[in-house]
Amino acid sequence: MTPAARVAAAIGILDQVLEGAAGERILTTWARQNRYAGSKDRAAIRDHVFDAIRCQQSYGVLGHAQTGRGMMIGALRAAGQDPETFFTGEGYAPPALSPQEAAPAPQLADLPETTRLDCPPWLAPRLRSALGDDFAPVMTLLRTRAPVFVRANLARGGRDAALQALSQDEIGARAHPLSPTAIEITANPRKVNTSSAFVDGWVELQDAASQAVVDVLPTPAGARVLDYCAGGGGKALAIAARGDVNVFAHDINPDRMKDIAIRAQRAGVSISQLDGGDLDAQAPFDLVLADAPCSGSGSWRRAPQGKWALTEERLHELCAIQGEILDEIQGLVGKDGVLAYATCSLLECENTAQIKGFLDRHPQWRLLEERQFTPLDGGDGFYIATLKRV
Repeated sequence: MTPAARVAAAIGILDQVLEGAAGERILTTWARQNRYAGSKDRAAIRDHVFDAIRCQQSYGVLGHAQTGRGMMIGALRAAGQDPETFFTGEGYAPPALSPQEAAPAPQLADLPETTRLDCPPWLAPRLRSALGDDFAPVMTLLRTRAPVFVRANLARGGRDAALQALSQDEIGARAHPLSPTAIEITANPRKVNTSSAFVDGWVELQDAASQAVVDVLPTPAGARVLDYCAGGGGKALAIAARGDVNVFAHDINPDRMKDIAIRAQRAGVSISQLDGGDLDAQAPFDLVLADAPCSGSGSWRRAPQGKWALTEERLHELCAIQGEILDEIQGLVGKDGVLAYATCSLLECENTAQIKGFLDRHPQWRLLEERQFTPLDGGDGFYIATLKRV
């Protein structure tokens, strides 16, 4: 495919995304329906689509329309490229620019701040309050692609061994300071899933800040640990890799845990899955972790549609759910155990405010530690708090 044809394909996909379709699903469908497109074509189109979603607001202004076509025109202008060289109408290229589309556009630096930073206006005051002077730097980073990280699987070997395994697969990698197990992929990231380092369990895909959250958790020898909102099991796997712990995984939607058994076998660890009826029977636990449903504002680089889909009503719903989860899991923690609450959010209402509310409702608990990670630390935005009974 020519570069112009890739832009045309991205426009069609973006129009469906703007109508509410999931970007990943539309890209998968497009690839199946256009098997002539090679792997490099598919990768380039995917990059076009997700780069445009991350910068949907500013690209639409630069392209004079909040449409797939307008966003791609804006993307080219933001990159310093002339849209007229792509929009020619020749072959599979998109039609030539209309007079309105060809009209001069403002520079990105001249746009209003929330537009320039691609920050939903209604969320800007909340994010500014939470981030302070880091507001603009963090929002600028959230307009870019996230680094690719893997976790060195301690059950197979240390980080040096994982780096060696990646090197043998011709995957560039380097240690990252955010966690002793974190490795940043610097070359050939799309080879990770098929590499022997991954298939043989030396590494597991996991954001560096997510790994740092696990590092905060106390897991003494023989501890019984419950990952209450386990999802795909990333944190449960990281905890289990430490060894000499009994790890249990639960999720309100068991289908989300369908890959845990396969991932655990590959990693060489054991994780027991529990449904709701098993929790009381297995309690108490020495550590209960709730990586609660949240806005995902810390991971908007990876899931950019969430930035534009979030509403104030949905945020209120999420905060209510988070409070309910904290109230539920405190009863599962043993007498001398630890309760841990985490989100991939940057918002105070989902983080420090949730812990304050919990302590107000349950004064028998005290805060041990809390940490906020932002993209400025290198990974996603994450919050973690650990608590213990007085």
